[in-house]
Amino acid sequence: MKNLLFSCAIVAMSFVSCDNDDTPMSNPELTMVTSSNTSGKVTYVDLLEPTAMVKSFTISSLDAEGISYNPKSDTLIVASRTNNRLEAYSGVKAAAISGSTSLTLSLNGSNLDFTNARETAVSGNKIIVAQDESVSNGLVNKLLVYQKTSSGFTLLNSYTVNFKLWGIHMEGNDLYAVVDLTGDIVQFKNFMSNASGAITATKRVTIEGLVRTHGITYSAKDNLMVLTDVGAAASDSDGGLIFIKNFMSVFAATANMGTINMSNQIRIYGPNSQLGNPVDVGYDYVTNTTYVAERLNGGGKVLSFAKATVSADATPLTVRSEAGVTSIFVIRK
Repeated sequence: MKNLLFSCAIVAMSFVSCDNDDTPMSNPELTMVTSSNTSGKVTYVDLLEPTAMVKSFTISSLDAEGISYNPKSDTLIVASRTNNRLEAYSGVKAAAISGSTSLTLSLNGSNLDFTNARETAVSGNKIIVAQDESVSNGLVNKLLVYQKTSSGFTLLNSYTVNFKLWGIHMEGNDLYAVVDLTGDIVQFKNFMSNASGAITATKRVTIEGLVRTHGITYSAKDNLMVLTDVGAAASDSDGGLIFIKNFMSVFAATANMGTINMSNQIRIYGPNSQLGNPVDVGYDYVTNTTYVAERLNGGGKVLSFAKATVSADATPLTVRSEAGVTSIFVIRK
């Protein structure tokens, strides 16, 4: 295992996951986890350690997406694109302390409920998986809801949608999803109240100037939506970040099939940003810092950015190389 020193600038910061409830607790823990689609490894960082060492572990999946971490149960979950199932790995802290280089599978879901998974969203003990259409699944775009139990993951509902999926984010009872190959996002109100089958988004809007969105997260504390733009898939330098302040009111004021104009956006684009294919994103409302899984530039990097107040070609606060990084999850307990 190769331990890398994470920047001391990050150690002093507080973090929040894109799927966390934003509520700090006593005995705080600051944890970052990432997954890769090329290395068969995940990384774990205890951000309260003075040196914040990056611990790298081999898992059962060469290709993994949609990582999340629960500090209470010390369990890490991924959507395996190798085994086409949800997988849970427990005892992460103990493995990090002992210097172990691998994690043992503790729970898994049934195989082949989905293929070509792209992201997950967490709501309590429920995990939502986004399946993007491919030949392997009959070109079906699907959202699947699982209940995590002591023995595995039980499929509760399966929904089909009429657009290509990538990033998803659960906020209260509502699910927000990006529309891959476009600059659009959608909202499903009261998402889990739907019966299994085909469902239609409550609202769809276009984000002006966004070429192809992938990552999505929302901070209720700041009423801020953060989206990533991967631009052209083959380019490692045309990606960007888009911030929409006062998002709930802006979204509510935008008609279905309407457009959120650039006047409501703060944008980070340009060569200094090192953004090419930013595929996943997290945000910390305490320090207003954004964390990005950049898949293409340099073969994969974990980037962080200071609070964006004006549109600019911003230079990252920190840069860490990580081969094939596909997803990022940062949580404060």
